[in-house]
Amino acid sequence: MTGQTNLAYQLEQYLPQQLEQLIRDIGTQALALGQSLYLVGGVVRDLLLACPSFDIDLVVEGDAVTLAQQVTEISSAKAILHRRFGTAKLSQGDFVIDLASARNETYAKAGALPTVAPGTIKDDIFRRDFSINAMAISLAPSNYGELIDPCKGKEDLEHRLIRILHPRSFTDDATRILRAIRYEQRLGFELEAQTAQLLTRDIAMLDTISGDRIRHELELILKEKCPEHVLNRLSRLGVLKRIDLPLKTNQWMTEKFGKARQLNRSGQTVPLYFCLLAYSLSQKRNEQFLRRLNMPRKLAQALRDTLDLRAHLHLLDKPLMKRSEIYYLLEHYDPLAIQASAIASESSTTYRHLSLFLDELRYVKAHLSGEDLTKLGIPPGPEVGEILRKLLKARLDGQTKTRDDEQKLALSVKTMKARTGESEY
Repeated sequence: MTGQTNLAYQLEQYLPQQLEQLIRDIGTQALALGQSLYLVGGVVRDLLLACPSFDIDLVVEGDAVTLAQQVTEISSAKAILHRRFGTAKLSQGDFVIDLASARNETYAKAGALPTVAPGTIKDDIFRRDFSINAMAISLAPSNYGELIDPCKGKEDLEHRLIRILHPRSFTDDATRILRAIRYEQRLGFELEAQTAQLLTRDIAMLDTISGDRIRHELELILKEKCPEHVLNRLSRLGVLKRIDLPLKTNQWMTEKFGKARQLNRSGQTVPLYFCLLAYSLSQKRNEQFLRRLNMPRKLAQALRDTLDLRAHLHLLDKPLMKRSEIYYLLEHYDPLAIQASAIASESSTTYRHLSLFLDELRYVKAHLSGEDLTKLGIPPGPEVGEILRKLLKARLDGQTKTRDDEQKLALSVKTMKARTGESEY
């Protein structure tokens, strides 16, 4: 099982000194407890690829919780313990390390979550998804840096291949289909020949996966640098159709996703991508989309707002519009829906009005509050709301600028209503 490659020097060069020293200290403490500690997963892959990554996962052949407790007693690291799962999270300064007990996994049926039992580092490696993620580095002082690579992940990295570890991999957990394509596109690799055949054969196994797990994998895809590449590839393979996501994966999506990265105002790139994915759907298909992914309520409403706003965008395609007109057309929509519509719109006029709302109009407030109006002698009730709305409209359209302007307007409305006995609305 033990390979001949030693990566101690690469670790020293790759990891920040403080983080590398903390990992050494944990390895020394594990040895004192009679346990063996390993660096595992994506960070090993990224180290060999010389890609920066400080997403540190450690596996111990023993009790991770006990080890974490011991580490906090001899260092300044802090620990969050998860006894039920046999895991812990260690933090020191800006660095966070996930620590888990080595485990073995078995699947009672396709698509089920695995049954977990204590295991060895070899068990832990063989439960992983792809050979390039199934490597470990020993952190024991006696052989620090030694690469553990029973699945020939290093060789697959050199040949730029994504390869599963056994023929039932996609059957046991079909979310690996989505992950395989995500890694393929991120790294610019290819699916190994048998892996490609098994992936195509097992696409139907996605039916065994819950909406929450499918959504989680899609969220990870949407966090990629260029998620449209992954989605287009999944579409060509028939994967999106299988999970009932009738998405518009073509040049339109590529263009709009690129525009979203340039123009994103909210910092919420993943929800914005979801809104763009739903943009071309009918309301009926969108509801199927939401149900299939068990979409959280807030995001589901943003997608519904996106479709509703799409049906009313023509109202904004007029060169001369009052600022208040734009405001009242858009005030009830989720900002994500408005941003998605701005990105998707082909009209420069519509884009300008949507952008004006997002950048400026939605933040405009009247100077006066309901309490201020009461002090001016306007009794509490519907009339206060009507006047506040009029004050906001006047400020949006530049008819008032100061608090005094609004007081004069409020009093004039009050006087007029007293004379006529009628509401202005």
